[in-house]
Amino acid sequence: MADIDRPVADRDGSLTDRPSPQRPSAKGELPTAAPRARRGLPGGTLAAVAASVGVSRTTASNAYNRPDQLSAELRERILAAAEQLGYAGPDPVARSLRTRQAEAVGLLVGERLGYAFSDPGAVEFMHGLGEACSERGRSLLMIPTPPGSEKSDTVLRAAVDGFIVTASDAADRHLRAVLSRPQPAVVVDGPLGLSGVDFVGIDDRAAFEKVAAHVIGLGHRRIGVVSVRRGEDVEAQRRPRPLGERIALGQGQHPVRFERLMGLLAAAAKLGVSAEEFLVTERPYNSREEGTLAARELLAGHPELTAIMATTDILALGALDELNSRGIGVPQQLTVSGFDDVPAAAAAGLTTVRQPLEEKGRAAIATLLDGRPRSRAKRVILPTALVVRASSGPVRSGKLLSN
Repeated sequence: MADIDRPVADRDGSLTDRPSPQRPSAKGELPTAAPRARRGLPGGTLAAVAASVGVSRTTASNAYNRPDQLSAELRERILAAAEQLGYAGPDPVARSLRTRQAEAVGLLVGERLGYAFSDPGAVEFMHGLGEACSERGRSLLMIPTPPGSEKSDTVLRAAVDGFIVTASDAADRHLRAVLSRPQPAVVVDGPLGLSGVDFVGIDDRAAFEKVAAHVIGLGHRRIGVVSVRRGEDVEAQRRPRPLGERIALGQGQHPVRFERLMGLLAAAAKLGVSAEEFLVTERPYNSREEGTLAARELLAGHPELTAIMATTDILALGALDELNSRGIGVPQQLTVSGFDDVPAAAAAGLTTVRQPLEEKGRAAIATLLDGRPRSRAKRVILPTALVVRASSGPVRSGKLLSN
């Protein structure tokens, strides 16, 4: 029976037409294999395209690599000829080897990869990164480095022109791997003070001090704080504890958390208020569900609280969910504040601090790719603003009813 071509499953499960294995002849000799076809159709080479249009190879190449050097009409003729001849354009691998430019930016995501597409603040930041990359003809390579990941091989192998690192631990192995490479890097939000490394972010301490001064200024002295801190010991330390005991925990691993809690202390000190009765409960994830659990825990053990301040809007929205389910009036019985000003914050009437999340992404790419030599690292601090809404009000009298 004659051999026929039949679909064969590739490793990824897709079907590809492949010829059946060649059988040896009666003498035991295998037929000579046909040469492997190049991608595209016969004649699909840059030289063939140039000859078809009647231009040099350099001119034909400019249609892909330097389109600004050609008229629109000539470029269209070259691209049309390439399509007719089956030329798919310059090989991207060979091109990157030749130019030493990958035309891609690496983004270290210090969470599970899905977080970048689900957390509203992360989505806004990612949108700014993506738009800025598109405007510069660059792609974005996301490199997940979730808590507990030990291998830094992905960082070391990444074919990128530079790195964006967000809110990392100064001792993180992935950050060290980035800094060991010759490509430039920009740190977003933290860690602070890395020698010779560009920084883009906000003044988290001053920003949280704004909302803390607002809440304390309304007369609140019994305040519960909900923050995010990852780590092996967080599960055992969720129980609310005094701010003074918690503030230094995870300082290196979570610079943003530390700076915001320091902002609360600074506001209390400036207003002459003792922070001894401020309580902190910490959650391992920035999610609405964790905010709900945190509020439940705070209220169960401390019904005397008059305000809950969260270090993110998502945690604050979760706290509002818990209060609404208990029938606790906001702000009549309890004030709630957040941080970030994500879209859902306005709909919920949440008092918060607005930070320019999308602009932060754009600024990170602009700083990374500006190409200008600098004698010292660049530091870009973006503005923030206190946004007062319906969730904050004057301190109430009496104790909160336990529902």
